[in-house]
Amino acid sequence: MPHYVDTVDGSRYSLDEPRWRSETGRPLWIEPGSGLTPEDIDTSVPTLWRYSAALPVPVQHPITLGEGLTPLIDKDWGALRPLFKLDFLNPTGSFKDRGTSVMLSYLRERGMTEVLEDSSGNGGSSVAGYGAAGGMDVTIFAPSSTSPSKITQMRSYAANVELVDGPREASQDAAIAHSDKTFYASHNWQAFFLQGTKTLAYEIWEDLGFSAPDSIIVPVGAGSSLLGCWLGFTELFHAGMISHIPRLFAAQPLNCSPVDASFTAHSGHVPNRKVLPTIAEGTAIKKPLRMVQILAALRDSGGSSVAVPEQDIAVALERLVSAGLFVEPTSATAAAALDILLKRGHIAKSETTVVLLTGSGLKAANKVSELISDVREHNQPGAAS
Repeated sequence: MPHYVDTVDGSRYSLDEPRWRSETGRPLWIEPGSGLTPEDIDTSVPTLWRYSAALPVPVQHPITLGEGLTPLIDKDWGALRPLFKLDFLNPTGSFKDRGTSVMLSYLRERGMTEVLEDSSGNGGSSVAGYGAAGGMDVTIFAPSSTSPSKITQMRSYAANVELVDGPREASQDAAIAHSDKTFYASHNWQAFFLQGTKTLAYEIWEDLGFSAPDSIIVPVGAGSSLLGCWLGFTELFHAGMISHIPRLFAAQPLNCSPVDASFTAHSGHVPNRKVLPTIAEGTAIKKPLRMVQILAALRDSGGSSVAVPEQDIAVALERLVSAGLFVEPTSATAAAALDILLKRGHIAKSETTVVLLTGSGLKAANKVSELISDVREHNQPGAAS
């Protein structure tokens, strides 16, 4: 029977009672389940809830806005022709809707009517939107540096938004300080969020005719999309539905790349790599809560990490937008990693490589416009090098 598990001391807690941390204050985890066969997919449901049989508990009345079943398209990218998973086309504009739909549905069925969240943008927008759809009261603690468009989106859903000065971690601390009164439905802490993001794996599997790609490149901040992919493909592998787990690659901006620093140092601890502001705000997390699991997923899958310079992210953003994919800079980090991984020999032209595009450019339209204008101006004939 599935349980919440504290992976440090092994303590277990029933899934019947919503929790966001263990008695000792650590994040909880839900171990991979038994997986699905194609026959277990409810093909009458045009959302990620078609994979509900893979969830550790049944959900009778999900909060849904049509999340999931996002396009998987192939595009030329220099010498490569990767597949881009367009998860920025989810209802509130990011992949976070996968985790939010499952997490809030689980919580609402267990009596929760009010929740807290902290977010640098997309997570807060998603929890605000799905909270509104599910009739739940939502409070979001967000960094004061969050893109104005994302703050506007949260408030448009009638969420109470509290802006917090200081680094990203300050908004988390503020939310936790209020968690004694309202349930902390954190997309980083609450384990059911990962049960939603694991539908990425099932969906890519179904997209590819019930097979696994060779590699998946994911922009990583807290790691929920990467861990979701690892959970889902691990379940499929254990169920005998795929022959291998795809190599997972974590793409981070060099300016804030604790996962890459730890992976390359072969350490579960974050080395002292300097942290600077980055245009990829969705990945600007200095100390990922689930670092141990992220590093294990990279190594277990035979993958790796990539730290991408700011200019390379901007150039990749311009290439994506020029190809019709209007994404935010965070997504461009994964696309920029393609060139680095090809040069390192970690991916090959003959392989099937999926790149996850996580957030809509509409969330940061002014910033996107400025960045691509700068790139195009720099590339004009006669421009200074």
